[in-house]
Amino acid sequence: MAPRSAEASRKTKETEISVSVHVDGSGKSDMSTGVGFFDHMLDQLSRHSLIDMTVRAKGDLHIDDHHTVEDTGIALGQALTKALGERRGIMRYASIDLAMDETLTRAAIDVSGRPFLVWNVAFSSPKIGTFDTELVREFFQALAQNAGITLHVTNHYGANNHHIAETCFKAVARALRAALEHDPRQPDAVPSTKGSLKG
Repeated sequence: MAPRSAEASRKTKETEISVSVHVDGSGKSDMSTGVGFFDHMLDQLSRHSLIDMTVRAKGDLHIDDHHTVEDTGIALGQALTKALGERRGIMRYASIDLAMDETLTRAAIDVSGRPFLVWNVAFSSPKIGTFDTELVREFFQALAQNAGITLHVTNHYGANNHHIAETCFKAVARALRAALEHDPRQPDAVPSTKGSLKG
């Protein structure tokens, strides 16, 4: 099977971003977005999905973190789409309930080619340090839209906002890892009765 690796870049008046992904990696991450908490979350996404990721982002952080976070999600999604190609031989579906201390979050994924996000996550504070908690959803919306995945994320319960955010990234990572695994029973088939996972 061909290596599932790709690069993507995005340059606007608001951001300049380049990313690379290697789906069949070991979870190596090299993140530099200028947003410390976001780098930490991207490290979790890479480590627990076993997707090697490199992200370089320069954005208008003097305004806020929004454009940098959203555009990074766009570029990562585009790189994943390129790396997966026709999506042959993947498991396609996966879900996980992920616990972290007092917090439990579920992520369910269909690598369908049809982007959709269902987000049932609430934060009790608008900030984690200096990071806007609403940007967690913005990242996953951009990622799902550009990676062509259906993604459902539900936080069952939790008290610590850092834990809630982190379980979202870790749960999505673990679900991605499972959904993108090679299916030994149909290694060359597109897992769809339509014969296509292009939307």
